[in-house]
Amino acid sequence: MNRDRLGMRPRARRRTGMRLLQAAALALAVAMAMPARAADERAVKSRVAPVYPEIAKRMKITGVVEIEATVNPDGKVTDVKTLSGNHMLSIAAEDAVRKWRFVPASGQSTVNVSISFALAQ
Repeated sequence: MNRDRLGMRPRARRRTGMRLLQAAALALAVAMAMPARAADERAVKSRVAPVYPEIAKRMKITGVVEIEATVNPDGKVTDVKTLSGNHMLSIAAEDAVRKWRFVPASGQSTVNVSISFALAQ
């Protein structure tokens, strides 16, 4: 029999290596599939819809704007920052999220919000 230093046959070693590789790939896939959480999850108490900018409507600009909102313990939005999205739409999204109210909590939190802009068909 042909064995290596660890006392394993080459074929058995390859199978073990493949199983480890498959397990690592599965663990990576599961980790990537889990949703990323914001620093704190806060329920929205009241939302204000964004006003679609007229110039963006005329130019047929659509898309999603990702906003990071800082919420104080009382549920009031104290700061907003655009993470991604069209600049013409981000201003309207920030203005709307500033007017949102969240459920009160024990401390300040940061919440990521997605605002979608789509033209009516």
